Amino acid sequence: MLKLIETFSGIGSQVQAMKNSNIEHKVVATVEWEIGAIYAYDIMHNGKQDLRAYRHHTKESLIAILEQYNLSSDGKNVLTSRALSSMSVELLKAVLCAIDRTNNLVDIKSVKADELPEADILTYSFPCQDLSVSGHWHNQTLGIARDANNRSTLLWEIERLLIEYEASEKSLPRYLLMENVSNILSKKHIGNFREWLSFLESLGYYNQVYTLNAKDFGIPQTRVRTYLISVLVEDDIDKRQGVEEYFYLNNLTNITLPPHKCQPLEKFLRLDYSHEVYKMEALESTPSFTKSREKIFNLNRPLAFGKKVVENEYARTITTKQDRHPNSGIIKYGKDYLTEKNKYYRNLTPRECFLLMGFEEEQFDRLLKNNFVVRKNSNILSQGKLIQLAGNSIVVPVLQAIFNQISEIDESIFKKKQKVINEKVII
Repeated sequence: MLKLIETFSGIGSQVQAMKNSNIEHKVVATVEWEIGAIYAYDIMHNGKQDLRAYRHHTKESLIAILEQYNLSSDGKNVLTSRALSSMSVELLKAVLCAIDRTNNLVDIKSVKADELPEADILTYSFPCQDLSVSGHWHNQTLGIARDANNRSTLLWEIERLLIEYEASEKSLPRYLLMENVSNILSKKHIGNFREWLSFLESLGYYNQVYTLNAKDFGIPQTRVRTYLISVLVEDDIDKRQGVEEYFYLNNLTNITLPPHKCQPLEKFLRLDYSHEVYKMEALESTPSFTKSREKIFNLNRPLAFGKKVVENEYARTITTKQDRHPNSGIIKYGKDYLTEKNKYYRNLTPRECFLLMGFEEEQFDRLLKNNFVVRKNSNILSQGKLIQLAGNSIVVPVLQAIFNQISEIDESIFKKKQKVINEKVII
């Protein structure tokens, strides 16, 4: 069994990939501070909450517990005690229950290595905003430079944790997995990334860097991301050579189509508006046709016309917002549907965004079923929040391919070697 720690866990694409690949595993801890992601992760992977264990709590006692964590509602700023006080008792209970059920340590800056359970894999998909090309216009102190003082420099919290592992003589995770935007390899950021690689090598890790596109793993989305698999080989020459040879023979960047033929886009779009739920979601994703939306209409990639999907088309990268330019692609209505004035197109719905990230429709329906009202006309997971959660996630089938490699390495190199050692002991 592979024990997994998901830092920056989001909605749990890592654990979903492990499930899909039928890899025996256990999530021993998560680290996530954004309450929407915390709640969504719990519902998607653990099902409906039973809040009876929290019935003795008052609002004051819930706030007293939760304000000990550095929680956030937007992924940027810490929630104040006053902000917690404005939340309903039901929401406070739901957040606390989600933290408990996922063993969530919440704030990466506050986590200590001695608090983390023993684990085989530690994943870290730290914020990309200050690395992405689009982030350039919003923040001039870009990248993962140590002194940049931005969200992307949370990478170095992982360095701190690994140093603490070493100092306490606690066993390092055998595998580390990073995911981030491919711009981390650009001329502007490559020096800092190489510094990170050198640090990992100093601990005894062998590093394999991949830059992979989701469309090469069956998802009709042109989403390119960089992944770093680090395997702890220390000074064992045989292990190092075995890992190096494995990646040489099984390099994921050499994938060609077929046999990894991309699934058709029509499987992921919900264009049957006779289905009442799909119709409602389409209407909620249909903006008023203002001047700015006219630009979106004219300049963004149409994925379908009416109910007809564009042949051999892919969605662009699913981002945290769809009602903007550029976006992931639009659905142009045509004359057969929504003939109201100024209804020319719609954006992708939250459901479609989740599906294009590789999650199951049943999981999305579970979120909607448990999407309780926190205040008048406001749910715990708004339409915008659901799209944001999808955009911040990782394409599950890509992670499946990576975890399959980790599992194969574990079986063929580490467990095989251990078996030989055990046999020698017996002899």
